[in-house]
Amino acid sequence: MKKLSKNLVSMLFLLVLLILILIGIYAFGIYHFKTHFYNNSTINGINVGEMTADQARYAIQNQMRKYTLTCKERNNVSDKITGDQIYLTYQDDGTVDKLLDDQDSRFWIFHITLGKKYHIPLGYTYDSGSIEDVMNKMNAFSAPDIQAPENAKIVDNGSDFTVSESVQGNTLNYEKTKAAIINAIENHKTEINFEDLDLYEKPTENESSSDIQEKAADINKLLNINITYNLADKEFTINSSNIRDFLVEDDKEGYTLSKDKLAEWVKNMAYDTDTYGLSRKFRTTSGKEIQLEGGGDYGWCIYQEETTNDLYNAILNGDSGQRDPIYLYSALDRGANDIGGTYVEICITKQEMWCYKDGTLIVDTPVITGNHSLGQDTPSGSVYAIDGKESNTTFPEAHNVKISYWLPFVDSCGIHDAYWRTEAQFENKNTYLTNGSNGCINTPKDAAAKIFDVMDVGYPVVVYYSEDQPVGPQPTSADASANVALSNQ
Repeated sequence: MKKLSKNLVSMLFLLVLLILILIGIYAFGIYHFKTHFYNNSTINGINVGEMTADQARYAIQNQMRKYTLTCKERNNVSDKITGDQIYLTYQDDGTVDKLLDDQDSRFWIFHITLGKKYHIPLGYTYDSGSIEDVMNKMNAFSAPDIQAPENAKIVDNGSDFTVSESVQGNTLNYEKTKAAIINAIENHKTEINFEDLDLYEKPTENESSSDIQEKAADINKLLNINITYNLADKEFTINSSNIRDFLVEDDKEGYTLSKDKLAEWVKNMAYDTDTYGLSRKFRTTSGKEIQLEGGGDYGWCIYQEETTNDLYNAILNGDSGQRDPIYLYSALDRGANDIGGTYVEICITKQEMWCYKDGTLIVDTPVITGNHSLGQDTPSGSVYAIDGKESNTTFPEAHNVKISYWLPFVDSCGIHDAYWRTEAQFENKNTYLTNGSNGCINTPKDAAAKIFDVMDVGYPVVVYYSEDQPVGPQPTSADASANVALSNQ
């Protein structure tokens, strides 16, 4: 019985001791967890178990330094922005202390394994001025293979014009990307996708655009154009073989018809065919070929600006076919011999004039030309166009002399009848040397009448000094009044 009592006392002693120990442990826990978070407690996923408020703040700051924002980009490229790069710093606002104060340490025993999970807004700061520095070092903005977006454009594949595919490229909109990164940091996101956020620059026009498809179709229509200028012995054509020469790429990913290039083409056509005022060969009545110098006012002269405009509009409107240039000056024949078969021929030294109609000689008459001794020589060595045609007119500058037929062709010189001239004066081949006109071609009335009936405004008058010397003495006198020498009647 004494032995049993002794054992019971021992057991009671041990039980009391155990209770005291447990009470001590519990009391210690109460004391300890007034200043420490429960085991396995987390704040926004950061383990703060067994940490004081200061230690928890340090853990949060340390975790923030480890913060990484992953930016996913095109072509399997990614960039990372770390907390250190932007100087991310935890900004304590007393929340951690409050969490710890609100923690009831009396119940620490119930959280000994699980702890508590806190999800709270954490104050922090970062250097916003460093965002652009970080961005400028990102692959997305500094890689050598950054490609700008390219619009779909019209391309020449050799046979026709097609629309190329647009290129998306990988160029980011800088300001939109900056805003997206700032938003991610401020919301403590760890990953963003630039594609999903629609941050890339886009082509403004893609290959499916009806506008660019229509432009390509319009350009292809130009390839079917066929315009011909048939200028007697020369032909000039614009068709599929050379229309590309007049197309230029524009700044809208297409092609336009260049009026400047067409103007150059018209200029070359004019250079090859214009004869106005130029030297030319002429076969005289005797059959001799002479070389007339330039300087006359007869011949073809293409009005280049108007012809260019006409051609430009014809191409754009699809007006194929034969066209004629627009002329400033026209001759009678479009062949190499633009004088044709109807003209007047005058030889100063022979004092003779011939008139042809459609290649047939209808007049061969003596004449009296400008007075050589007074420097009133008739201009020679060129082809001139008849400038006017009048019958029964008066020269008021020459005492109202009346003439029946008047065909002026250069300056104030012209062909006219001269009733004051005698037959002997006409027959004398030297009359013009001292008793000539003021420069006109004094002509017997019957011959003047026939020439007047045949010739019209614009018809050619060929004047040469002699067959061996086409250009003779030119007028030196300033007196070019009526070109009728009444003093020489």
